[in-house]
Amino acid sequence: MTPDTAERLLATAVDNIRRDYPVHWMHSIDSPDDLVPQRVRHPVFAGSFDWHSCVHQTWLAVRLLRLFPDLDGAAAARAGLDELITPEAAEVEAEFFCGPEGAFWERPYGWAWLLLLDAELRAWPQGLRWARALRPLVKVVRGRWLTWLGMARWPMRVGTHTNSAFALSLGVDAARAVGDADLASACEAAALRFYLSDRGYGGFEPSAADFLSPALAEADLLRRVLPTAEFADWFDAFIPDLTAPRWAVLRDPVPVDDPADPHGSHLAGLALSRTWAWRGIADALPEDHRYVPTARAAEAAHRAAGWRYVFGFGYAAEHWLGTFAAYLDVGALRFTEQADSRVPAARVPADPAVG
Repeated sequence: MTPDTAERLLATAVDNIRRDYPVHWMHSIDSPDDLVPQRVRHPVFAGSFDWHSCVHQTWLAVRLLRLFPDLDGAAAARAGLDELITPEAAEVEAEFFCGPEGAFWERPYGWAWLLLLDAELRAWPQGLRWARALRPLVKVVRGRWLTWLGMARWPMRVGTHTNSAFALSLGVDAARAVGDADLASACEAAALRFYLSDRGYGGFEPSAADFLSPALAEADLLRRVLPTAEFADWFDAFIPDLTAPRWAVLRDPVPVDDPADPHGSHLAGLALSRTWAWRGIADALPEDHRYVPTARAAEAAHRAAGWRYVFGFGYAAEHWLGTFAAYLDVGALRFTEQADSRVPAARVPADPAVG
């Protein structure tokens, strides 16, 4: 991640979060009165085509400002965040998530990125004013998250937004970063409940719209919650024949025929998300494990493939792909970074109807 690349990503992110149209307006409505602009219903996160992309493009802007505070465009980025992240706007967002649709809308992908954004802001002194403004929304979504995990019997094993493993990976990292033991414990317990008994993976990947690998996202989660030796045993049993020809579909990048097409952009993102998953798997395995060379080779191949699509392929790609590129190259904050205790972790509301 060079400063020039960071500058391009930051400028794109700021343009995205402030851009109201085009928009993917997706709500259940009861009357024509509910047909209001996205910026009215979601005044903080109305840009970047859809709510979840706006949340994680906001995270991208914050992450880059933390790492590269002197970039050209940094002042404009801070002004944009000041304009959008206000206590009044966050209250409107929180009110929506307290309602019936808020129990499932953007679950879990958008919720996970919001928790990660909150953790990122709280670990950065200059971000505390935005963290405080977002507290009402984060509090409600955190409560919704815990309610969901408390009732979920099975994971979603897909390669798109409803994938449970990727959301839990972001969730457990965010919870550890802010010292939220209850949330971290809930994420860890769900990870083990959903995936610990998985053996002999037999899924067919990829699907045409995947931007996550169901298999690798699951492994990337389990390496966060299992000790090294236990993770190695689990991974050996999960894909016992990883070097066999049938798993070339996981080891080799997927061809992307049209990265400007919405589903084509997903496959471009798949290369990036597979890269960080392969890297995490290789890092978590013992150094002498038989699959480490395979994972390292797959990581390198996917990195080269994924970065070529980040710029220059139109809004279908650029409203979101930069987040995945940055998450790959500079990561999110780690739980060793201390979040600010002056912005307390939200507690679960006493009334489950609003949490």
